[in-house]
Amino acid sequence: MLYLVRHGESTWNVAGLLQGCTAHVPLTARGRAQARAAADVLSAEPVRAIVSSDQRRAADTAAVIGARLGVPVATTAALREQCHGAWEGGPAAGRAAVLADADPDWAPPGGESARALAARVATFLAGCGPDGTVLVSHGETLRTALALLTGTDDRTVPPNGAVTSVVGGQGGRGRAARHDRAGLLA
Repeated sequence: MLYLVRHGESTWNVAGLLQGCTAHVPLTARGRAQARAAADVLSAEPVRAIVSSDQRRAADTAAVIGARLGVPVATTAALREQCHGAWEGGPAAGRAAVLADADPDWAPPGGESARALAARVATFLAGCGPDGTVLVSHGETLRTALALLTGTDDRTVPPNGAVTSVVGGQGGRGRAARHDRAGLLA
């Protein structure tokens, strides 16, 4: 079983800004509560490893989970959010739809295409750790991972703080289930 966790709510989520691979964006108080709720969900699971994006909002979420479970956290650039180049820090309104509907090889100036993101995530998943690994990452990165693991093209981005378990998954045959904590997820 693989567990995918989207980072808790960040200050830029609240401000409606496109984050992409901007590294320094912190969690809000609600985001820290979402991280604690994710840790509570995972405390009933056989977690053996935690790997997180090295971006602050994900790494801080993973640190809360790791502390609660007594499992060290490793970070990697491979789980960073899709880079949106010159659009980062600007309003997300309207741009998210453009990104979702874009040709797989298109990217904003200085950004990363959906195809490049999928290649990066597929490479990471091919070498992913043991059963019981938690991956803490970002909306588009996790949406892409879920599509690769389950063989679907679901465009749904997991909400902040969501825990999604994936059974099977290699070769696009996995099944996913989300474990939400009432009242905490966006």
